[in-house]
Amino acid sequence: MSALTGAAPFEALRGQLQDAAAEFADGPDALQGILLGIVDDVDRAVREPLEIFPVCHHSPASAVAMARRLREKQPKVVYLELCEDMAPLLSELRNCRLPVAVQAFASEVKGFPAEWAPLSVVAPITEASAEYQAIAYALDTPGVELVLVDRSSDHVFQWQAGATEPADPDAPPAEEAALHGDAVGVEIGDLRPRFAELEEHLLHHGRVRHWSEWWHQYVELPLGDSDHDTYRQVMLLIGSLFRRLAPGDADRVRVDEDRERYMWTRMREHLAATGADPEDCLYVCGAFHASSRVEEFGVHGGDTFEITPPSESTWQYGLIPSSHAAIEAQFGLAAGSVSIATTQWAKNLKRTRVEPYRLQGQAGAKKAAKPRKALAPAAPVAPEAPSDKLSGFLQSPPALDRLDEAELLGWSVEIVRSARRNGYLASTADAIAVFETSILLAGMRDRARPTPYDFQDAAVTCIEKETVPGRRDVRRLVEILMGGDRIGQVGYDALPPLARDVHDRLAPLNLKLQQRGVRRALLDMTSQPELRQCSDVLWMLRHLMPHGAARPIMGERELGKQSVQESWDLALGTHQRALIELGYEGVSIEQVLEQRLRRAAHAPNVTTAQVLAAVEDAVLHLRGGRLADELGTRALEVLATERSVDGAPEVLRRVRRLLAYYRISRPVLPSWIESFAKTGYAHYCTLLPTAFTDEDATVRQVAAMLGFLFSMESLALSLGCDRTQLDLAFAQSHPQEPSRVALLWAARVRLGQLSRAELRERCDDLLADPLVVPAYPRYLSGFLHALEPVPQLADFVVEAVSNAFARLPDPVLLPWLPSLITTLRAEGADLAPLLIREAGRVFPGRLAALDAWVPPWRDAPEAATTPAAAGGGRARRAVLLAAHPETCDSVAELLGCEGTWEAEAPAPSGAVLVGRHPETATALEALLAGV
Repeated sequence: MSALTGAAPFEALRGQLQDAAAEFADGPDALQGILLGIVDDVDRAVREPLEIFPVCHHSPASAVAMARRLREKQPKVVYLELCEDMAPLLSELRNCRLPVAVQAFASEVKGFPAEWAPLSVVAPITEASAEYQAIAYALDTPGVELVLVDRSSDHVFQWQAGATEPADPDAPPAEEAALHGDAVGVEIGDLRPRFAELEEHLLHHGRVRHWSEWWHQYVELPLGDSDHDTYRQVMLLIGSLFRRLAPGDADRVRVDEDRERYMWTRMREHLAATGADPEDCLYVCGAFHASSRVEEFGVHGGDTFEITPPSESTWQYGLIPSSHAAIEAQFGLAAGSVSIATTQWAKNLKRTRVEPYRLQGQAGAKKAAKPRKALAPAAPVAPEAPSDKLSGFLQSPPALDRLDEAELLGWSVEIVRSARRNGYLASTADAIAVFETSILLAGMRDRARPTPYDFQDAAVTCIEKETVPGRRDVRRLVEILMGGDRIGQVGYDALPPLARDVHDRLAPLNLKLQQRGVRRALLDMTSQPELRQCSDVLWMLRHLMPHGAARPIMGERELGKQSVQESWDLALGTHQRALIELGYEGVSIEQVLEQRLRRAAHAPNVTTAQVLAAVEDAVLHLRGGRLADELGTRALEVLATERSVDGAPEVLRRVRRLLAYYRISRPVLPSWIESFAKTGYAHYCTLLPTAFTDEDATVRQVAAMLGFLFSMESLALSLGCDRTQLDLAFAQSHPQEPSRVALLWAARVRLGQLSRAELRERCDDLLADPLVVPAYPRYLSGFLHALEPVPQLADFVVEAVSNAFARLPDPVLLPWLPSLITTLRAEGADLAPLLIREAGRVFPGRLAALDAWVPPWRDAPEAATTPAAAGGGRARRAVLLAAHPETCDSVAELLGCEGTWEAEAPAPSGAVLVGRHPETATALEALLAGV
């Protein structure tokens, strides 16, 4: 340790920076504090007994340097900047194909605002990352302990009040970019300037478009094959530079410093508890945190930081699939930058010949030719005094990497081939143009070798031209060429119990459901009855998972109906994250569905229709009466508290369906639906007079109320309801709006308070009044909605519409037609089929018969008012009474009436129709006379 506490190794660098500050800043005070402070930060971190290894998230240079250092030092304890409560999941990474993300999920929120739920924290991991190298080394090396020291997932939300704000709904991300959803991302090494002007200055002078390109050109490439001391000091320098120039807003600075205090406190606690030697430990953290200036920094720092206890929220943990696009979208990286970093990682390994660490049995990893031997313990080496590597690195000119013509030529040929497959008119000349333009752009940007970003710009310029013929543009094709968007997969053994249970129950389908993409499943329950259970699982998954995860192509599931054949499109591998998160809510999909239905039924602003929907789902999917009866009782409670009729149509539709189902499937109706009919009858009778005059209530809602009253009337009266309630409700209803007036008239016809003749007369009066004719479509709208409670009036509605077309003159009818069509379409589109069927029954089927057709509503009144022969009509109508007088005699005796039977009149003789309609006979006589 005496060597470490000797003369400072950065004195020469301090002097050079102090002279530069005095020369360029008109005095040392303005710039000296920043420049010398940076050197002090690097010196402080280098002298720390516990070795600090600064990294940048998903940086190939960091990953190569980490693999090299682990093989040299072979530490016994690895401290990693990652949420400490995620430690038990890391061993499951060997069962996954990277990239994946470690997730902490909380659906039951306690101690946080309810609108934040659910809480989700993810930490994505790729193979080309330093943290994966550290995890693989620690888990596969005997005697090595891996300790996560960052704040827990619960503290993430304790310290960041705005961390759960949803993304912009107007700009939904792509499917691959949405794999993390709206979860809060935790990353190691957030190395990006927090000062907008500084980032703009670097991009401008670096002649690049975005930060990912600047980092690739000026950090990744120079540090790709540097030695350990140079890499470490440069990363510390960058972290300190960004920290001192512009640390960001005050809240973010506070969170960063609290994280640093948290991590150093946890490391000192571990060292004290285990007695480990700091020389045998390695602290892996972001370069921004490695240059910390908090009081708790170092193994000899202060112990003034107090860690608050976690909240009472219940946290679940698991692994979810990730992708390069998801990482780029969540952390603000340029599109394709992670894929380019993966390609650079492979190049660095080939150039430096560093052997990376991979978890044994890792899915998707190449198998080693020979089994790896256990690493021998590192021989104790006396610590050397840190030397100044920064001066040489900063003063040396950038190394000019010569042009690799073979690589660039291969890129140019492949991008043209890919472009042609995607519909572009590309040729060999375009490949040559891309090759030459890449070199030209690199020269304009002071680069000896074109980077992937230079090649991408050249390809867009030379190939894309003006239009994009297919789904992918040239920029996306270059990203695919550089490695594409790799999407990870969580292995079966790493899935939660619910997800494994789903795959086990769907095994009879013999489909590879863990793979991404759509799989078509054909279920014939007649020949294979065991597939009925698979069908049950699929219908529940359709209810619980996002659209597209389980989509029925053929088959249906309704109350009282069950398909014998079904066809499904399944994409469980694509929606693996949603399936995994279901496992956080329960151990089986039945349990999750029951919890969700019960939670939906007891929501604060739930409506009766929503609770009835939950009852229907419980009957369809769970086939149990207990939950359905419980939710039905809840629907009864909600109905009693509602004071509006907004959900009346949906309530009517669902309760009719449930009532029909229970009547055919159970010998006795459930008590809750009997109580619902009784309570609903009284409830809607009470609201009916107000709804007829309420401007907020629509005609459809009032018609649904009447439909409920009329359809449930027999059941309600049998349960003890009083018909007087309905009579009083109609007596108190006095609507003024035309459609509601027509609805009231139709309801009175149903109750027998108004005859059809009277209703027909009122409609004739409306058509005869020129002031009312413009409002007649609204009356027709009311009659159309009346088909819901009074379907027997379908023929009368056809009559009312036909009379309007027959009686109104063209100057009135033509301007009136658009209003009629828009009114019927907007307010009665679902009832129009019933009207059309009735019209098809009444009107003639052929156009030629239309001219001679007489509407039945015109002929009926004439026949009724035609005088019959004296006694003849009575005789014809009383044939049965005269033949069997005993029935009438018994009724008369019962009523106490006395009377005698009249003698039967003689039957009329001659042609009765000829006597009534002599015009036909006269015309026939004239025709015959002419012949």
